[in-house]
Amino acid sequence: MKKQWLILIPAILFFAACAHTKRPMAMATLQPTSGQTAKGTVHLEDVGDGNVEVVVDLTGVPPGVHGFHIHEKGDCGNNAQNAGGHFNPTGMVHGAPDAVSHHAGDFGNVTADANGEVHTRFTTHSISLTPNASINPVGRAIVLHEKADDLVSQPSGNAGARIACGVIELMHM
Repeated sequence: MKKQWLILIPAILFFAACAHTKRPMAMATLQPTSGQTAKGTVHLEDVGDGNVEVVVDLTGVPPGVHGFHIHEKGDCGNNAQNAGGHFNPTGMVHGAPDAVSHHAGDFGNVTADANGEVHTRFTTHSISLTPNASINPVGRAIVLHEKADDLVSQPSGNAGARIACGVIELMHM
């Protein structure tokens, strides 16, 4: 009986390892720009089938609706102006995240409650955490804006000043 278990153990370990294949994950820690208080974290995880789950946890945000985007550069200097425009590797026009045409970085809006907190999650297929993918946002900035993104104004939705910013970094497991 012992020999049978010794033979089965490697097979069990192999199948367990395959069932728990680690998928890419990334994170950005947002810090407030000058005169602002918004801060927190954004976690991104490849959940398979070309989808990335985005989990947003922010505090100190003025209550209301705020534009939320990935920007083209990973530089939060100069009150996040150094982050450039929206991440747009496919050359699309700005739009809602569920519109046929939109920037890869167009995440739309997030809403802060009366306590100034944002706790939300959504799934997108507009970005990929796969290394070397043209739509990989690692090394780019995530920016929270002062106003709502109107989802139509070009080139960036008229969302106003940048109130928090953080650079997306790959998480190693």
